[in-house]
Amino acid sequence: MLSQFHDLLAHLPSGAHGGGDPTLTGIASLTEAQAGELTFVEHVRFLPQLQTTQATAVILPLDTALQSAAQARGLAWVALPDPRLGFALALNYFYQPAELPPGIHPTAVIDPTATVGEAVRVGARAVVQAGTVLENGVQVGAGVVVGDQVTVGYNSILYANCTIYERTEIGANCIIHSGAVVGSDGFGFVPTPDGWVKMPQSGRVVLEAGVEIGANTCIDRPAVGETRIGQGSKLDNLIHIGHGCRLGAHCALAAQVGLAGGVVLEDWVILGGQVGAANQLRVGSRAQVAAKSGLHQDVPSGAVMAGYPAIPLSLWRKVVAVVQRLPEMYQTWRQLGRRE
Repeated sequence: MLSQFHDLLAHLPSGAHGGGDPTLTGIASLTEAQAGELTFVEHVRFLPQLQTTQATAVILPLDTALQSAAQARGLAWVALPDPRLGFALALNYFYQPAELPPGIHPTAVIDPTATVGEAVRVGARAVVQAGTVLENGVQVGAGVVVGDQVTVGYNSILYANCTIYERTEIGANCIIHSGAVVGSDGFGFVPTPDGWVKMPQSGRVVLEAGVEIGANTCIDRPAVGETRIGQGSKLDNLIHIGHGCRLGAHCALAAQVGLAGGVVLEDWVILGGQVGAANQLRVGSRAQVAAKSGLHQDVPSGAVMAGYPAIPLSLWRKVVAVVQRLPEMYQTWRQLGRRE
């Protein structure tokens, strides 16, 4: 795709800009960009890379040193309060994800009782079962299985080989990546002297509008009620969401997070990679938890937690500092003991 720099500016937040109106051919990172390409700089520490980049245009933060460097290099530039957001919007302008071919592939199997909206695309060997509704603009990739009585909302995309169990509700503009499983049985078993008795999982999973589910992530349904992922929440790859969990709006979970049954995340919670949470915990709104932390008690709103078991980040840093000094402290203790 070719674009004039000033045409791109119309798709970005307003900001000071300069350096002419070159033709742009694409987008690349600061160190890999070539002539004709757009790049971005997020912080003044990348000034040396900006001074040697081969890019033609750059998105900058509000920093006069970076702006001066861009001008000295003869780059077209725009300065924004959030250059990462500007870069994301530029990518949306330049890059259009691949779409399935229009229509329904002849090898797809769609139950006659399913409802298929306008401009729906269904790939090879996909299966859509009884009573399911595919709203307008939905894309169902090759090998996808959509169970009975599922609703897939407007413009949502189910990438190849994901599985949607019965009665799941998917809102508008959701994205579910390959290998994800939504609505599988929760881990419900009752011990008896003769072994485990399976508790039927009769509930459902609800994904609200704008949710994105990463590859090979699994979201379980509960015995009763629902597992709910709130509007705009983003889940990375290889995540497990246990039965009956409820995520608020705009939560962000990195890879390999594991939530046991009944965990509640309020709005805007951020969990780093491999965070684990025990049954029935509540994490307050806008709390953040560092990677590999283990949650065994509720987390208040706005808290920043780290470690196993998770403690406030400020305390965790002190603990780590002390642990690193333990060898020295041990030697001091031994020397004191010899003097007695």
